[in-house]
Amino acid sequence: MPETRARIVRCVIDSLALAHRAAIEDARRLTGRAVDTIHIVGGGSHNALLCRLTADACGLPVVAGPVEATSIGNVLVQARADGVVSGTLADLRALVRRTQHLERYEPRPDAGIPSTETLLGRPVPAEG
Repeated sequence: MPETRARIVRCVIDSLALAHRAAIEDARRLTGRAVDTIHIVGGGSHNALLCRLTADACGLPVVAGPVEATSIGNVLVQARADGVVSGTLADLRALVRRTQHLERYEPRPDAGIPSTETLLGRPVPAEG
C-alpha cells in the first residue's frame, strides 16, 4: 500500500495507463481492427504523466487534447447542420487539428512497462 500522497497518485496514474492498455487490447480483439493512435481528450489530456505512461504501456502514440472535445464536437455538428461549415467527418477532424493545441506523446521503447501477465503473476488466457 502506498504510504504517501505522491505514491498514491502515482499508483492511480499507473493503474489508469494499464487500464488503457487493457481497453486497447480488448478493442483490438473484439473488432479485429488495428489501433495506431490513442486519443486522450478532456481533463485527462492535461496530465502529461498519464499521457506519457499510456503511450509507454500501450506501445502506441498518444494524442492529447482537445480538453473541450465534447463542446467542440457539438459546435461542429451544429455548424455543419446550419451550413456554416461543410465537409466530411475527416474534414471536421482536420479542422480541429488545425485550430486546437494537441500534444503528441511517442512510446519509449526502454520504458520497462511490465506485461499484463507479469502484473497479474499468471498467464492471461486468450479469448476467442
